Amino acid sequence: MHLRIGADGLVVSCGPTLRKLLHPTDPLGRAFHQVIDLRRSRRIRSPARLAELAGTRLAAVLCERPGVDLRGTVVPLAGGGLLVDLALGIGAVAAVGELDLTVTDFSATDQTSDILYLVEANRAVTAAWQRLNRRLEGDRRAAETRAVTDPLTGLKNRRALRDALSRVTGEDLSRSVALMQIDLDHFKRVNDSLGHAAGDRVLGRVARVLRAETRASDMAARLGGDEFTLLLRDSPPIEQLRVIARRIIAALERPMEYEGRPIRISASVGIALSLLYPDPDPDRMLADADKALYAAKRAGRGRFHIFDPGVDGEGTKHGREEDG
Repeated sequence: MHLRIGADGLVVSCGPTLRKLLHPTDPLGRAFHQVIDLRRSRRIRSPARLAELAGTRLAAVLCERPGVDLRGTVVPLAGGGLLVDLALGIGAVAAVGELDLTVTDFSATDQTSDILYLVEANRAVTAAWQRLNRRLEGDRRAAETRAVTDPLTGLKNRRALRDALSRVTGEDLSRSVALMQIDLDHFKRVNDSLGHAAGDRVLGRVARVLRAETRASDMAARLGGDEFTLLLRDSPPIEQLRVIARRIIAALERPMEYEGRPIRISASVGIALSLLYPDPDPDRMLADADKALYAAKRAGRGRFHIFDPGVDGEGTKHGREEDG
């Protein structure tokens, strides 16, 4: 970067990079002290005083950009006039970014070029590390998701259900949590007669039905085989749970086809409600929902049963049994 100053102290030429820094101001024809301000105790306004500084290291700023530090030297020219050779000072990296400069704006001998190469190399390495970290983070999240997801249906798995149930039963005992254990009726007949591909199609449909019956705060999980569980946070009252159970059973009993052949299944549902326990325990709730489920199956399938721990220890003999 350079300024050429005539004998009269006016700027007669300006290097392209310096002109870029001065834009939109045109330095040509202006007094040099209106373009650059030398950091001296007394301002230098005459070319004769400026010439006295030849061979010394100068510190300066642009009058239009006082925040940009410059360093340079003054070289007297044959026939009169001066050449002020300038370079960016200690804030070169910040200035380059702020002023949108590139390595092409500097000569090969300008130390700013070396700094820019180092900055670009650092940016490239940083960007590569960031890409790697994003990929590793994505892989980690994907692995965590796979660890708690049933691969066939996309529902949560047993591990995810147990973790969630432990959390919600331990958070606030005043909040009602309901467990719905769901077991498909006549599913084995589908696998035996039409094959496992047909069974997988049925399980996919069950997953869609359960998603449709749950809120964003709830969880639908496949425990394995044809066993599913709904975890309902802030559970609705018992009457509404009955409505949900009937609706699930009715949806699953709608016939479907596989390769032109009809498929009919049903479901039995066992329900355990945390508010019916003085001290809800995840393992006991899961076990009691299972008892309620098999009570529903014994009563004829296609039904639901609500476990009541207050009736007796088993809760199955006198629990609430209803048709779907």
